[in-house]
Amino acid sequence: MDGRTAVVTGGTRGVGAGIARALAEAGAHVVVCARRPPQPPLEGIEFAPLDVRDPDQAQDFFTALPRLDILVNNAGGAPYRRLADADARRHARVVELNLLAPLTVTLAAHAHLRRTHGNVIMIGSVSGSRPSPGTAAYGAAKAGLEHLARSMAVEWAPDIRVNTLVVGMVHTESAPLHYGGPDGVAAVSRTVPLGRLATPADVGAATVFLASDAAAYITGAALHVHGGGERPAFLDAATANKTPQGELR
Repeated sequence: MDGRTAVVTGGTRGVGAGIARALAEAGAHVVVCARRPPQPPLEGIEFAPLDVRDPDQAQDFFTALPRLDILVNNAGGAPYRRLADADARRHARVVELNLLAPLTVTLAAHAHLRRTHGNVIMIGSVSGSRPSPGTAAYGAAKAGLEHLARSMAVEWAPDIRVNTLVVGMVHTESAPLHYGGPDGVAAVSRTVPLGRLATPADVGAATVFLASDAAAYITGAALHVHGGGERPAFLDAATANKTPQGELR
């Protein structure tokens, strides 16, 4: 990554910070963007304030940036909110942040990326391919994000590569809010075939791969970083064909 510049939106904490660190360790000059700076600061990583939902801010930011080789659209997220518990405007804001903002940012970065034959990595979610009660608007946005990436990959080839990382459950500082305390995190971890949640470094390593020359022929793809996905519920519910340890044969 020496000589390359990477921008990571929402890169001040959690998964985004893990991605930023991995790119920096690979030699890239990394700029993270968010509305507020990281606390504590990320060593060796530049911060720039940016509201990714604002097209004018995004355009001004990339116009001022000397070079761009890698864009990671990581900014996103959603609170747990069942559909009938909020009005449509609240759900629309979730879609705006998780789908429209990556479109806004990527269009603002397009000229840079075309000059450098750069690449875009969308940070998607397993929520985009399965029912997501409590985060339905988020799941719908992530499904749309993966489709957007595939369309961009076709429209912008061969100059720009565009791929998606489909990320599963990650153990970040906010994991207790989603899964409960240590017991909840441990219980959820047992539902993952690899037996643990991902770490931000796991997602960072996958990002470095997709951004590197090792992935030069990969575009329009979705790489799943989810530890094998989720164990099918019927395996535990079934009462037939079980071994003494309770596993289906």
